[in-house]
Amino acid sequence: MTPVLVDSNVLLDVLIGNSRWGSWSRIALQQAGDSSALVINPVIYAEISVDFDSIDELDDAVPPENLRREPLPFAAAFLAGKAFRAYRKRGGVRRSPMPDFYIGAHAAVRGYRLLTRDAARYRTYFPTVALIAP
Repeated sequence: MTPVLVDSNVLLDVLIGNSRWGSWSRIALQQAGDSSALVINPVIYAEISVDFDSIDELDDAVPPENLRREPLPFAAAFLAGKAFRAYRKRGGVRRSPMPDFYIGAHAAVRGYRLLTRDAARYRTYFPTVALIAP
């Protein structure tokens, strides 16, 4: 089945035990992993790293054999820039939305499904990406 790119919010819900979303994220992650390869990229890795003191600790929490690590395709970087420009033209603020655009563009360029609990921006700027969301 089509690989699933896992958004950092889902991983953080599970790793830090988010009381509101942890259960949903854990179940969705398990279900996606039962039928598809789970994928992360350097942006997702960076976003989840802030809650860990060392790279070894992070790698133990998200082992590469469970979450395939992929580089960001240059085509995704281009698409992320175009989506960000559209976002700004619609009145979006500059505050750090670029990681979401890189994540959405990666899923779009590779034809991956995206497991996230923040679907609104992805639906707006990456309408071809199949979302797994609450």
